Amino acid sequence: MATFEKGILGGFSGKVGNVVGARWRGKNVMRSLPQRGSYVPTENQLLQRERFKEVVTFLSPIKDILNRFFGKQQGDKSAYNLATSYHLKEALIEVVDGFEMDYPKVLISRGDLRGLENPAVTTAANQVVNFTWADNSGQGNANPLDQFVVVFYAPDLNVFQAYEYISAREDVSAQVTLPAFLAGLDVQVWATFVTQTGNTAAISNYLGVLTVT
Repeated sequence: MATFEKGILGGFSGKVGNVVGARWRGKNVMRSLPQRGSYVPTENQLLQRERFKEVVTFLSPIKDILNRFFGKQQGDKSAYNLATSYHLKEALIEVVDGFEMDYPKVLISRGDLRGLENPAVTTAANQVVNFTWADNSGQGNANPLDQFVVVFYAPDLNVFQAYEYISAREDVSAQVTLPAFLAGLDVQVWATFVTQTGNTAAISNYLGVLTVT
């Protein structure tokens, strides 16, 4: 790094050719651009990149839901960051040609609210999906007006469908009509409860895989 007060360039900031100019401690300084090295990532680093890519690709479409319902921000880590960390550690499995999500361990929400009790799901004609559960209002912090949220994922199309605030805990049932393009496909299903304000959520339930009729 060199310093200079006057010259053909004068004081400048930024890159010019293969040098960079700036002000540092009241002086004009100039340094050369760093040379590209011959860095080659290790096999373990490449493996970690593949793991991270798989999780982020899967979670990105439901980032908004995760940011709202996956716990509270911790320092500079958003709820989505926390969800990413959880899924990297707990919900990813290695297969012959890479990695894939372990659907029963996937969570769409995480919090201290009382969750679903005895949930069940069935299908009906015209892409209708019916849900039932037991009303556990009054147990812990469960409120009759807590709202039902459900997320579907179609692996064949890599498509999510999310439905929020469609029924209350005290209603003990909910019905969703999926888009026609999902007819005949298998979908993974997760459901949860959130408070009316959306400030607190339960740990979501994995409800299994079903074929849309």
